[in-house]
Amino acid sequence: MLSLLSWLIVGLIARALVPGRQQIGILLTIGLGIVGAMLGGLISTALWPTWANDPDVNRMWPGWLMSIAGGVVVLWGYLAATGQRDISRAAS
Repeated sequence: MLSLLSWLIVGLIARALVPGRQQIGILLTIGLGIVGAMLGGLISTALWPTWANDPDVNRMWPGWLMSIAGGVVVLWGYLAATGQRDISRAAS
């Protein structure tokens, strides 16, 4: 249950960081959080391979940051693939 909540938080933060409105539901937000967390985890493991072997709770923030960054990248990719436009930019 904690993982589901973490993925939802990653997806919500990614949605908050990407400008404009995203017309996606809660399940897609969780899906973006899952994929973003996996992408961020792969990138952080590639950059810092020894960090993944040390489960120190005080050092979890790089994983969260990379998960959120992965979520933003996945959301941008989803918006580009589906052709959704940024409403705030279209009005200007």
